[in-house]
Amino acid sequence: MNSDPRPLVAHVLHRFDTGGLENGVVNLINRLPRDRFRHAVIALTEITEFSRRIQRDDVRLIALNKPPGQGVWMFPRVRNLLRDLQPAIVHTRNLGALEMALPAAWAGVPVRIHGEHGWDMSDPDGRSRKFRLVRRAYRPFVHQYIALSRHLDRYLVDHIGVAQQRVAQLYNGVDAERFRPRDGERLAIAGSPFTSPALWLVGTVGRLSPVKDQVMLARAFVRATQLVPEARERMRLVIAGEGPLRSEIEQVLSDGGVREKAWLAGDRTDVPDIMRGLDTFALPSIAEGISNTILEAMASALSVVATDVGGNAELLDNGVTGQLVPSRDADTMATALLEDFRQPGLARERGRRARLEVERRFTLDGMVAAYGDLYERLLAQAAARGALRHRFT
Repeated sequence: MNSDPRPLVAHVLHRFDTGGLENGVVNLINRLPRDRFRHAVIALTEITEFSRRIQRDDVRLIALNKPPGQGVWMFPRVRNLLRDLQPAIVHTRNLGALEMALPAAWAGVPVRIHGEHGWDMSDPDGRSRKFRLVRRAYRPFVHQYIALSRHLDRYLVDHIGVAQQRVAQLYNGVDAERFRPRDGERLAIAGSPFTSPALWLVGTVGRLSPVKDQVMLARAFVRATQLVPEARERMRLVIAGEGPLRSEIEQVLSDGGVREKAWLAGDRTDVPDIMRGLDTFALPSIAEGISNTILEAMASALSVVATDVGGNAELLDNGVTGQLVPSRDADTMATALLEDFRQPGLARERGRRARLEVERRFTLDGMVAAYGDLYERLLAQAAARGALRHRFT
């Protein structure tokens, strides 16, 4: 029996690697008061160097190296692991980790939380009958759900059948000190070939994967340069990230005759500096929960052009703090990018308003406080029903 009185939170994820979901876990671990909670990270597959972002030295990292497919055969192993760790809370995230709520219940974990952060290309709009049935099957083993958007809140209640009182809707927060507006002129991005202040830089940040659909952004950029000759002269595209879409993006740009007007920067660790080096931020995703990169762009006082999917419309006030366009629609994306290009004063005003919205609604401190308060409320409820006294027996 562990003598440390601080409750242990076991964060269970499919893979602990660079991503918005994982970044949120790191922020919670680093910022929740050390005297209130301990933490462990359990990755069903692997833990990468991304884990170095954890600043605490008392966090246990566990990779289970699960092969593809259902993890039912792992249930006894996970149950034994949890009985050894004795967490007060198991917090699973997204469908890839949901099934571990069952061995957590088997192990007698007092508080079992599941977070819905958004969908991927296997089910971009949440309509898959199979995945809905899976979520319903594991529903009895979850005490509390966290939905990162109102959109996901309604999905859980209306389509999965979760009682409304079992769903807490908590937005992501962004570090508004790390992501802050530039002071004066646009900053030069390290390694960028586009340094002239006369240029207008459109950019995006994220893994080059089908659900993020940077190919559509490349097509929109090509279309914008075809529609407006001045855009061909002064608009440039910056894509930061790496992934399987890289060659397709390069082909679209080459076919459009604008390969030299775009910079594929690869993986970067200086995302705040990249944001301060852009004029417009674009997010062409097919599916999103609550986009961390939109919040980072808003905090950086950038005008944002994003697809109207998932919770994006809950972050952006269309026409006020950014622009929303249909997904998979390169022509409409091109038109929105050109609006910023032609009206830079309006674009900067949208960015200024976006920054104010972050300060009002999406601070990192506010997010961390909300999670901490929820954890403690659920622990108090578990204590009231005797679950904390009788766990792991």
